[in-house]
Amino acid sequence: MSEDLRASLSAALPEAMRGRDRVAVAALRSALAAVANAEAVPVEHGPRAGALEQALLGAGAADAPRRELTPGDVRAIVHLEVREREEAAQTVQAAGRPDEAERLLAEADVLRRHLGS
Repeated sequence: MSEDLRASLSAALPEAMRGRDRVAVAALRSALAAVANAEAVPVEHGPRAGALEQALLGAGAADAPRRELTPGDVRAIVHLEVREREEAAQTVQAAGRPDEAERLLAEADVLRRHLGS
């Protein structure tokens, strides 16, 4: 399911770009970036700058390991993105920015459709 949700978001992005749907593009890019960031693993010990004998060589040698997310993890991340937009919409609405609140709620709706909720 995590791959299905990620695939759904990824497939929707080019469609939204072709349709020039700025709201959907922003929401989808943000959700995909949040998932990618959640996969990142902090680098504990790396070679110090200038240590040529410790330099990594070859294609992909400098790639950091990635964490494997469960379907529940991916779903939770996208749910969080929806909730953050809804909370931000309330804040900007209270600050007198109804146009911005409307955009944030529209982004939340885009992501909610992919969640099926």
